[in-house]
Amino acid sequence: VALLQQGRPRLVPCTPAGVMEMLRRENIEIQGTRAVVVGRSDIVGKPMAMLLLHAHATVTICHSRTRDLAAVTREADILIAAVGVLGLIGADHVREGAVVIDVGMHRITDRATVERLYSGNQKKMAAFEKRGAVLSGDVDFEAVAPKAGRITPVPGGVGPLTIAMLMANTVRAARLRRQGQRNN
Repeated sequence: VALLQQGRPRLVPCTPAGVMEMLRRENIEIQGTRAVVVGRSDIVGKPMAMLLLHAHATVTICHSRTRDLAAVTREADILIAAVGVLGLIGADHVREGAVVIDVGMHRITDRATVERLYSGNQKKMAAFEKRGAVLSGDVDFEAVAPKAGRITPVPGGVGPLTIAMLMANTVRAARLRRQGQRNN
């Protein structure tokens, strides 16, 4: 994280790197935007904020105990949820047209919870019947999607790019090692 703060990382944490790659591939402008990161972990939240800051976004970091979280997140042009709380981000947390990126990953095995969250979603209910579990994120996708300009699903959103960034980091680490450098 220290090298990342200084703007000279050797290996960037995979999930934040995947989010940045997603934004790049989708031609989403970062410079001059207001980005809100909900989550302050050392592996996702803080590095994500640093990467956005280095890309010239105005960044706010929040967490599950932020007072009036919805008021803060509604200011975001880019909202990244990485807090680890199932369905925390609802429609009232998002401004119209915002880019919403859900980094959360929750495996739900409790039938009552699945029915409460997804009773009208045949695809999720069928997945639960087949596997005995469904994956969901920190964002209430069904509630937020109509309001968001763009939104990532869980599963299938950030996850594949996280894996791609892991592969890129593996190659980079091998090159650094071959050059005799260490990742501090």
